[in-house]
Amino acid sequence: MSLSINTNTSAMVALETLNATQTALSATENAVSTGKKVANASDSPAVFGIASQMNGNISGQGAVNDGLSFASSVVSSTNSAANQILSVLAEVQAAVTTIGNNTGSTTSLSQINTEINGYLKQIDTIAQNATTNGVNLLVGATARSLAITATSLTYVTGLQGSTATVDNLFALATSSSMKGTAKHSLSEVLGLAIGDKNGLATANAFLSGGVRIGSYAGAGSSFSLTTAIASVQAAITAMTNVTSSLGQNTKNIANMSTFGLSVADNLTSGVGALTDADMSSESAKLTSLQTKQSLAIKSLSIANGQSQNILSLFQ
Repeated sequence: MSLSINTNTSAMVALETLNATQTALSATENAVSTGKKVANASDSPAVFGIASQMNGNISGQGAVNDGLSFASSVVSSTNSAANQILSVLAEVQAAVTTIGNNTGSTTSLSQINTEINGYLKQIDTIAQNATTNGVNLLVGATARSLAITATSLTYVTGLQGSTATVDNLFALATSSSMKGTAKHSLSEVLGLAIGDKNGLATANAFLSGGVRIGSYAGAGSSFSLTTAIASVQAAITAMTNVTSSLGQNTKNIANMSTFGLSVADNLTSGVGALTDADMSSESAKLTSLQTKQSLAIKSLSIANGQSQNILSLFQ
């Protein structure tokens, strides 16, 4: 091997090795500090692009899951109200049945009238208060001073923008005898009362003061206890249909929420598999590269010293 003071091949090789080791060491140190083997597009353009798309889907699925949580809250609140209304309707049935035991007492009938009107206003008030963030599924209009801005609920069910709707439940509670009649309150929709434009019952369909009248769902002005009781039972059936619909919607939303959480977890795991660094592997690689760096520096030092050895040839 010839010795030259102009060209030090050994130093060149040693420097190339040191530079390559430094580059690898820098990448490994970044992976250790960030926990990612692909932190930006320069690390792996294809993987970074796929991971970015998946991260977008994770954010989108998070919004879907939030919407499902809100839908669950609305339906749960409505279901609680509907169940409470069923309890009040049981009291209405008991009060209406009592009319048959007080046929000749104006005072007693007047008291029963007041009692029934109180129950019907409770039903309407419960329906009006079943509002979550402006959504109320138990009233038929938004033009009231009740902070009700929507009477149906539409929510996103998937990443591609699919939606589902929980319709207003007024229709499920509509008595056949009420079709074509303006309906202002839930108690009126149920065929038990006449309501006002504020959505509250103003009079029941069975009594006026201390006088028995024809049931609103009955025939003419002739009072019929059996028809009156049947009207209340029909209202109970209608509200049972409402709770059944709410129960099915609750189940649907719960299933979609479970699936949505699974999708979010799978996407997160997928991004991790693509971009996360294997820390045990990176630790071993770091130790190896640090050793190679030390050896490369030593090798370069030795190579640089060879030119000094040429001086000894001229002594």
